[in-house]
Amino acid sequence: MADLFDTGDAPKEAPRPLADRLRPRKLSEVIGQSQVIGPDAPLTVMLEAGSLGSVVFWGPPGVGKTTIARLLADETELHFVQISAIFSGVPELRKVFEAAKQRRKAGQGTLLFVDEIHRFNKAQQDGFLPHMEDGTILLVGATTENPSFELNAALLSRAQVLVLERLNLVDLERLAQRAEAELDRTLPLDSSARENLLDMADGDGRALLNLIEQVMAWHVDKPLDSAALGQRLMKRAAQYDKSGDAHYNLISALHKSVRGSDPDAALYWYARMLDAGEDPRYLARRITRMAVEDIGLADPQAQAICLQSWETFERLGSPEGELAIAQALVYIALAPKSNAVYAAYKGARAAAKKTGSLVPPKHILNAPTKLMKEQGYGTGYSYDHDAEDGFSGQDYFPESMGRTEFYAPVERGFERDLKKRIDYFAKLRAKRND
Repeated sequence: MADLFDTGDAPKEAPRPLADRLRPRKLSEVIGQSQVIGPDAPLTVMLEAGSLGSVVFWGPPGVGKTTIARLLADETELHFVQISAIFSGVPELRKVFEAAKQRRKAGQGTLLFVDEIHRFNKAQQDGFLPHMEDGTILLVGATTENPSFELNAALLSRAQVLVLERLNLVDLERLAQRAEAELDRTLPLDSSARENLLDMADGDGRALLNLIEQVMAWHVDKPLDSAALGQRLMKRAAQYDKSGDAHYNLISALHKSVRGSDPDAALYWYARMLDAGEDPRYLARRITRMAVEDIGLADPQAQAICLQSWETFERLGSPEGELAIAQALVYIALAPKSNAVYAAYKGARAAAKKTGSLVPPKHILNAPTKLMKEQGYGTGYSYDHDAEDGFSGQDYFPESMGRTEFYAPVERGFERDLKKRIDYFAKLRAKRND
């Protein structure tokens, strides 16, 4: 009797995602990353010398970390093993290491690719070291986070960090053309919409192929323009993690734009962070810090304006309150810059730590008791209000330390006036001490 569930047809291969179908089969097919796999690049040199060592790929998602690792195993005839730190723990690692040992005894090396390697804790990262040193595995790690902060120094000393970069528009266009050749169709988009599609990928090749796969499934009569594409596809969220590298990279860009007196760049990075979901209160706090650290007394109003914008945001809320922060941002970007007080503060802190417990000179110590008066407390103190010009010129540092200058105002903004005052008091001090 025939099997009622037997269709008589040969089993069909499951459909494969476009990203999988276009996965390069050799390193020369990889798009982008010439700084890593191009002529005279690190991986190329290692492979040509037959001395591939352990590496850690650091870069954003969708730029080829997994693909390159797999191709390295093919190039070196090593057995490829892939694990993810998200789903693997100590028991899984032990199994991987034991299998690699057995493979090595049989004359086969192992390239162990560890995705999200930064998610392993210190003890787990240390567990790789003996197996890397005795040649049981060649480690290829992948991380989206800064290895300097997330990986152990011991592991980093045994692996070279290679930086993979976001794909640029030229790279993404090449990838789109490769997808069209694979699907034997052109994207149903006009030139403007096509460019917008590439922008939506935000440098992520895998994301672009997923978008292309969606677009190719549409039934349209004529090429779509940008407006039609925007109605059918949502823009991909920008890569941003409030506790990750992208967060710190963008706040660094914002801070340096302000320090560099560029209000346009400052507004751009401010907008980028807001669009990514950053808390405006965090930004208000950071620009207040910028006013204190990079403007200081060159414009004493800067700090007050930042605090006022912060308070305005709390009263208005979002999105109206974000404009108040933007106004403060433009103000501090254009304000005269000085880190003189910041530098003076750090210098004073360093001197205080170095000099320890030196006591103030006796002439500026109060003497509320007879014993303290007999010890010389307060002797020789000059009351500045009674002195000529309201300035006695006395020394207020510890006697064994001597007078030290920490604050050196710049010739910018209000500090220019403060510098005149310092020079004036220095002349009076020299005159009093003659």
